[in-house]
Amino acid sequence: MPFTLPIGAKAPDFDLPATDGKRYKLSDFDDAPVLVIFFTCNHCPYVIGSDEVTRQTALKFQPRGVRFVGINSNSKNTYPEDDFPHMVQRMKEHRFPWVYLHDETQDVARAYGALRTPHFYVFDRARRLIYTGRGVDNPRDTSKITVNDLERALEEHLAGKPASVPVTNPIGCNVKWEGRPAHWMPPEACDLV
Repeated sequence: MPFTLPIGAKAPDFDLPATDGKRYKLSDFDDAPVLVIFFTCNHCPYVIGSDEVTRQTALKFQPRGVRFVGINSNSKNTYPEDDFPHMVQRMKEHRFPWVYLHDETQDVARAYGALRTPHFYVFDRARRLIYTGRGVDNPRDTSKITVNDLERALEEHLAGKPASVPVTNPIGCNVKWEGRPAHWMPPEACDLV
């Protein structure tokens, strides 16, 4: 099996604490016809650069039942500002329209094969993967965006069509793995396209 979930794979379950004081499992989002799970963090310039574009996408598709779930799997020992208290602070400050979950063990990041922050996964009602990769083609400087791959995949799916580009390479900082140098990637991790 490849490191990252392949198109058509089922969404792995999780049970994680959120910044709102609750815990969430995959089944807590059963009512959503489409679920976007994305791996993110507090410090990455690619995340910070594209947060408002992600917010706009989440708000645009919210009336159509699309739910967004952010997961931070970064090691706090690599980047202390990626710890849970900073997550709570970030949500309080920015009030993003998604739940923000903490994957301290990094088990969920491994199950999904998260490569970078941000890395998006779009699942249909049956929770089969229909798109994975980047949100936009220039997350660090959104003034230079030429394509919003995430929005295109959502629009196509909601129109009853398959994603015309189901896989792109995520663009961002690599996930900060516990006990590893900041730029380490698992040897089996590779570009998706």
